[in-house]
Amino acid sequence: MIPAPMKRTTLSAILLLAAAVPAYAHVGAGTTSSFTAGFMHPLFGLDHITVMIAVGLWAAMKGGKAVLAWPLSFVGVMMLGGALGMLHVPLPFVEPAILASVVALGLLVVLAVDLPVSAGVAIIGLFALFHGHAHGTEVPGNAGGLEYMAGFAVATALLHATGIAAGLGLGSKFRGGAAGAAGAAVGIGVAFGVL
Repeated sequence: MIPAPMKRTTLSAILLLAAAVPAYAHVGAGTTSSFTAGFMHPLFGLDHITVMIAVGLWAAMKGGKAVLAWPLSFVGVMMLGGALGMLHVPLPFVEPAILASVVALGLLVVLAVDLPVSAGVAIIGLFALFHGHAHGTEVPGNAGGLEYMAGFAVATALLHATGIAAGLGLGSKFRGGAAGAAGAAVGIGVAFGVL
């Protein structure tokens, strides 16, 4: 059994390391035509790391069906948004919505908001649409672009799993305070150009 202080310290270290990674945000951040490029891209975007881990933490806090439904809804709707971006279907307020997702999901975790699974799916899906669209506009509409989005989806799912594992590993003592506050702070910092 791992002592609770060690669990909290580990989670804090993970979040601090994630916050130390430069936020390359979107459009134009490296190659966008291979599975490897798609897999690596979310791991170097502060907004993406923060949101994906927050989805996993919030799902773990909710428990039950949310542990699968919320991450799966994010990945599925993100792929739909990616397809819309690849097809150049316009979507307004993409970057502001992405920033809002970082703050909102951080607050949902820090406040331990307990919503029905379906409401969580709707909230998470809405934010996922914007994340997917932003990245879909970056990729070419060919097989390389599809490989990129597949890599992106796998990395996203792994970040969700990281959040779930952290939330479940910390158990009932985890209420999302520090992790959620860090997520919300990252969103505010990115919005004001501090991060």
